[in-house]
Amino acid sequence: MQDIDQYHAVTTMQPYINEHLNDPITLHDLAKVSGYSMWHAGRIFKRLTGKTPFAYIRSLRLSKAALTLRDNHTQPIIDVAFDFVFDSHEGFTRAFSKQFGMTPKTYKQTAPPLTLFMPNHVMDYYLYLHQPKKENKMDQPIVFTQVVKKPKRNLILKRGETASDYFQYCEEVSCDVWGVLTSIKEALLEPAGYTLPESLQAGKSAYVQGVEVPLDYKKPLPEGFEMITLDEAYYLIFQGEPYEDEELNFMGAISALRKAIKKFNPTVYGYAFDESVPRFQLEPQGYRGYIEAIGVTPIKKQTF
Repeated sequence: MQDIDQYHAVTTMQPYINEHLNDPITLHDLAKVSGYSMWHAGRIFKRLTGKTPFAYIRSLRLSKAALTLRDNHTQPIIDVAFDFVFDSHEGFTRAFSKQFGMTPKTYKQTAPPLTLFMPNHVMDYYLYLHQPKKENKMDQPIVFTQVVKKPKRNLILKRGETASDYFQYCEEVSCDVWGVLTSIKEALLEPAGYTLPESLQAGKSAYVQGVEVPLDYKKPLPEGFEMITLDEAYYLIFQGEPYEDEELNFMGAISALRKAIKKFNPTVYGYAFDESVPRFQLEPQGYRGYIEAIGVTPIKKQTF
């Protein structure tokens, strides 16, 4: 078992990088926030994230730069390069081409799906592995609910083999899938984790990651991905309370919301749960709480 102090150290370095991504970042800076020497900070960072601090920062900057190029057509490439701490157009182009296999100019013009670097928080995985007994302090969390009707649409997804949750899926497929899904410009919604009904599993994993796109989506799919059609459906959206990482970790937020879901009676809205519809979960983010959606079907009123 890895020393939890090392997980905490990397957990302090990751948000520091996010907050200073547009500024120069040195190993000395990371060592200072982590409380370790530069050598040890770099060593544990690579062991727990799989990348050296330099490679991690560069990959993250290039991925954020790619999203800027995709979404802001008027911003010159050189300005994007400077914003993400590249000192020249040429240097940015070389780094971008090496990571994504195309120049920034080509990507800006065509915006095909890319494998963006979307790092996970290492403490999340530690908590998943060790299942802390005290995950949630809220005995009766406030849960917001609403019913939405989703039209017929396509879902771009990548299947696992037997995965039933996020971490099993990452072990089977890799966590890079999220970055590819995030890069799809035509997405109707942010990427999500889906639990598929048996009718849509195709003999593979129940849990997949995917992103919804319009029915007329025609771009080539990334290697290993496929596209299926989802029928029009009603969803009951459950949203938990916003939370602070230091007070309630994301595992606790998920646990609290799912306990509330088990107790919820959808008939108060005139619906029944529909297990033939894929269930989906959005990425847990403290500022908005954990969000999960479950398919429902209207209850037909009896006539006499």
